[in-house]
Amino acid sequence: MDALFVFLLASAFIAVMFTGFPVAFVLGGVAVAFAALGTLLESFAVVDADMASLRMVNFVANRIFDTLSSYSLIPMSMFIFMGLMLEKSGAAERLLTQMHKVLRPVPGGMAVAVVVIGVVLAASTGIIGASVVLLATIAMPAMRAAGYNDSIGLGVVGATGCLGILIPPSIMLIVMGDQLQIPVGDLFRGAIIPGFLLALAYVVYVVIYALWNSDAAPALERAEKQPVGQLIKELTTTMIGPLLLIVAVLGSIVFGIATPTEASGIGAAGATLIALSSKQLTWATFREVCDETALTTAFLFGLIFGASCFSVVLRGYGGDELIEGALFALPLSADGTLIFILFIVFMMGFFLDWMEITLIIAPLVFPVLLSLGHEPAWAAILMAICLQTSFLTPPVGMALFYLSNSVSNVEIGTIYRAVFPFIAIQTGVLLLAFFLPKMVIW
Repeated sequence: MDALFVFLLASAFIAVMFTGFPVAFVLGGVAVAFAALGTLLESFAVVDADMASLRMVNFVANRIFDTLSSYSLIPMSMFIFMGLMLEKSGAAERLLTQMHKVLRPVPGGMAVAVVVIGVVLAASTGIIGASVVLLATIAMPAMRAAGYNDSIGLGVVGATGCLGILIPPSIMLIVMGDQLQIPVGDLFRGAIIPGFLLALAYVVYVVIYALWNSDAAPALERAEKQPVGQLIKELTTTMIGPLLLIVAVLGSIVFGIATPTEASGIGAAGATLIALSSKQLTWATFREVCDETALTTAFLFGLIFGASCFSVVLRGYGGDELIEGALFALPLSADGTLIFILFIVFMMGFFLDWMEITLIIAPLVFPVLLSLGHEPAWAAILMAICLQTSFLTPPVGMALFYLSNSVSNVEIGTIYRAVFPFIAIQTGVLLLAFFLPKMVIW
């Protein structure tokens, strides 16, 4: 009976989620409803749900307090502030303009510039939606004006925007570290090589594509006779602030100078100084950034609270034991079980945001991976790459809908076709990380 209720609990969550109701309230509401149902049925001795009752919901209050006072989750709000402040400073637009000037004669030069800007955004925002929408808004009109085909432009914007989930400081890695009890610094270090390898692979693909299809990604003559040295000097001046900020944040974490929490403070302060130096910081801008940071952080914590309630009731019905037993019963090796779990995570990425997967699915399957001898940081980064790929994969990848809503005069089928080469690249990097664990746990 408990196994039946685990199935009903999961089915009810999926069904209610498709009504469009906010996921945080769906998680909490379904959990409380099944806790009440467990109390009712327990009183009639229908189920032996000692933990899945309204008594268990009391523990949720303790979980919420622990979450709010968690030192490891402080970077979430600080890095959100950092990304929003960089966005308001106009750093991305200035970078794109200067890089376009320098790379105009290069085949696919503007697309290469978009990848570079995307890496800067990924290392500052850490949120897929923000990166994809911002890139689509500032880059797609310029690429279309330069004669670029949507088949390359949409693919570059969508794939590069998804780097925010992997390249540190990623909000997802912060939450994953907190939920899976893995040091966030280990996850940040582990994601550096796969993340930047993906960006490099995108650049290589774009250049090869432009050489093969010169009409779809044309190289352009410089609009003005400006010395290359002067262009590079202007580009360096534009990039120096964001690059120093990223080096300060990631370098302090990688070399053990600061914890991720301390580094997030450096990032927030540095982004504010960049906005101030570019004369974009006004009281209204500062207030807007603070308001958006508070709102985004509140949404994320709301999901954590709802997921905490859901996981408590799920475990009360024995859901963790059920899933663990099912995974151990599979006639697979340790690597085979890991591949199976990654496939499940990939499929769930079609329908659920990374937050729900990180908060609900990952804590349930991770003990199995650890008991099979897999290295925690390596398995977590494989999950992150897998999620990144799923967010770009048709038919319901999240990034595809961000693109569709941000770019005018484009059909969803065009977006689907544009992202397929980049999905292949991401799959290749995932396989590399799987067969070469040292890429992650160096």
